[in-house]
Amino acid sequence: MAALHGGGNTSASGGDGEPPPPPTAGRRRGGWITTPFIIASVAGLTLAGGGWMNNLIVFLIQEFNIKSINAAQIFNVVCGCTNFFPVLAAILADSFLGCFSVIWISSLISFLGLILLVLTVTVDSLRPPDCATGSSFCAGPSRIQYTILFAALALVSIGLGGTRFTLTTIGANQFNKPKHQATYFNLYFFTLYATSFISATGIVYVEDNLSWAWGYGICIAGNVIGLALFLAGSRFYYRDKPQESPFTSLARVVVACIRKRNAEVSSESADYYYGDADGVKGAVEKAPTKSFRILNRAALKTEGDVLPNGSISNPGKLCTVQQVEDLKSLIRILPLWSTSILLSTPIGIQGSLTVLQALTTDRHLGHRFQFPAGSMIVFTLISTAISLTLFDHFLWPMWKRVAGKNPTSLQQIGVGHVLNITSMAVSAIIESKRRTAATSHHHPMSVLWLVPQLVIVGIGEAFHFPGQVALYYQEFPACLKSMASAMVAMQVGVAYYLSTAVVGFVRRVTEWLPDDIDDGRVDNVYWVVVVIGVCNFGYYVVCSWLYKYKNVDDEGVSES
Repeated sequence: MAALHGGGNTSASGGDGEPPPPPTAGRRRGGWITTPFIIASVAGLTLAGGGWMNNLIVFLIQEFNIKSINAAQIFNVVCGCTNFFPVLAAILADSFLGCFSVIWISSLISFLGLILLVLTVTVDSLRPPDCATGSSFCAGPSRIQYTILFAALALVSIGLGGTRFTLTTIGANQFNKPKHQATYFNLYFFTLYATSFISATGIVYVEDNLSWAWGYGICIAGNVIGLALFLAGSRFYYRDKPQESPFTSLARVVVACIRKRNAEVSSESADYYYGDADGVKGAVEKAPTKSFRILNRAALKTEGDVLPNGSISNPGKLCTVQQVEDLKSLIRILPLWSTSILLSTPIGIQGSLTVLQALTTDRHLGHRFQFPAGSMIVFTLISTAISLTLFDHFLWPMWKRVAGKNPTSLQQIGVGHVLNITSMAVSAIIESKRRTAATSHHHPMSVLWLVPQLVIVGIGEAFHFPGQVALYYQEFPACLKSMASAMVAMQVGVAYYLSTAVVGFVRRVTEWLPDDIDDGRVDNVYWVVVVIGVCNFGYYVVCSWLYKYKNVDDEGVSES
């Protein structure tokens, strides 16, 4: 989630993509010649995205006089949007525009949003009058100021979401050998984490200690350089051709099933439609599976459904067996996917509240340097990056020697659940200590006390996010391979919206989250999150116990 939050993603489609065509007209398309341009774009756009997002809560509090909890709520909504937009971008790329067009259009939209953000911090009339942070007499933003602020956030969110998965996909599509794709992904992840670290430290420091205008100016420079270098490599890219949306074919299954709701389900394979193989001598025709039998009606042949040439007379009334089975596969895995929503919700709550906690602590490291509150995410980034490296080189080989097989994706996700719950419990304990120090001793606690909870959640992410990507990519139907990893972003987006709803509910029914968190009980909020996490883990255990792998066996789905 740290990578997702900071402007990157966890995986990409393209592993099963069409191989790049041979060079034509003396011009080379695809291959390693494209990698410098794409990786440079990843660096520039990640730098720009992380630069404005990581310090958004502090920006809203200091520059727009928005109350702390409200600022955290806006932050969660923005994070939810940036994790939903990649799914829409994937659909647009796959079905209409292609990856190349989605990337450059999204980058341009992001640029326009950053221009608006710069204007809000340089033009006095676009933000409220300056006011001492925490004062109850601060004037809030006017309607027009809110409008411009939200327009800017909408544009940068669309731009960031539009480039996330498409940059990874277009990079993977330049290669037809898995080992080359794996090398590209390693380079991508290194660039992603390196630039995320720079944006979470360097740019946030500039915003806090020099000016917001300079910080957002660096974001604009990163965005422009990333877009320019991406366009500079356009003549070398192999470009995928948009296809019909896979969701269209899945929707047809539902429509056909409803239209044939009175038909009797058959157990004979000859009664069903198989597409190109239908009626071909020697073709293997396997009847639809018995699970979710009601959906089998969609592939049941009735009079007039199939024309003499073997094509479908009405696509809204007849589907292939494969389309029916694809929808069944999606339905089977959705319960597991839903467990990941409540896995990510606590992380969203913790991320925003940690920034508010950091603002009340002693952030001085030495006599002169003050650690920026918006840079707290860097501890999660470092923890995740180090953990991924240690897992690949030590933990997974040791696991295989001891257990005789690699850990399954479900096992990895399960460990992530446990570590996530542990992190929230540590957050509750540390918050209790912080509040006591602030209210009883009148001496702020060191910001370093907040580091352990972020380190633990980072280790947990190194378990559950790669596990989720591997599970979805392997188990999703072939027609949805390009959407499999985007489902991780979708559940993170839902989780951020849910975290906003949870915080809003707590504010309505309790007094735990006042504008001054020293007067509240944030520790109780964390304990509630722990209870939610424990219940969700129980739900996950049941779902994983009932789930049967479709494309792999129990010998391990993770080959690190």
